[in-house]
Amino acid sequence: MTDVSNKVEQALARFDRVTRALDERDGAPREAARRERQRLNGDLKRRAARIGIVLLVVSMVTILIGIVMPIGMFGFLAALTLAVGAAIALAFTPTRPAATAPSADLANGQMVQRFDSYLYRTRGVLPAPARAQIDAISAELPSLKQTLERIDTHDPKAQDARRLMSMHLPGLIDRYLNVPAGYRKEADGEGLTVDERLVDGLSAARTALCEISEDLARGDMAAFETQGRFIKSRYGAQTIDQ
Repeated sequence: MTDVSNKVEQALARFDRVTRALDERDGAPREAARRERQRLNGDLKRRAARIGIVLLVVSMVTILIGIVMPIGMFGFLAALTLAVGAAIALAFTPTRPAATAPSADLANGQMVQRFDSYLYRTRGVLPAPARAQIDAISAELPSLKQTLERIDTHDPKAQDARRLMSMHLPGLIDRYLNVPAGYRKEADGEGLTVDERLVDGLSAARTALCEISEDLARGDMAAFETQGRFIKSRYGAQTIDQ
């Protein structure tokens, strides 16, 4: 019976991996993966630029020292070793910690990007119903980023979104991951399991972000309508003399 149970569990695990891979081929997961690749490519470009600057500085210092006094073969090898060591250190030093919630001091647009990356990196360790909620949240982030980038950090709506992205939702996910897997199916005082509580919290967060994004968008629409009415009332009745 033990062998049969193990085989069943292995088959279910393989099925879960296959369905997860199929799920990530289309829709919000694919878009989230594309945005994450763009962020990683940007990080690689910045890393390469820093390496180039270090190599240039070491080369210039070596040349200047060589003009003043001969450095010889050992001096050249020392400079080469220093340059290679610095390049390796910059190349392999992590600049973006994995699955880290955005810090509270980021600008609005940067916070949305970091939050998007956080969701993408934690998605794979969450149960399927929670991944569906994560995907729904991720799908809203591009438009939310576009709106938040144009408003002040201290705007009340921006503050609500920032608290949700930097504190409340990451705190929910982190606390879920702290619960041992064997206890996640146990019901709490309200009859919800840990998995169900996670999905419920993610759903509430998605609704809140959607409402914030919608309120900000409607504010922009109202401002546009007001500007259009003003232009029409100010210039619409006038004719241009030929």
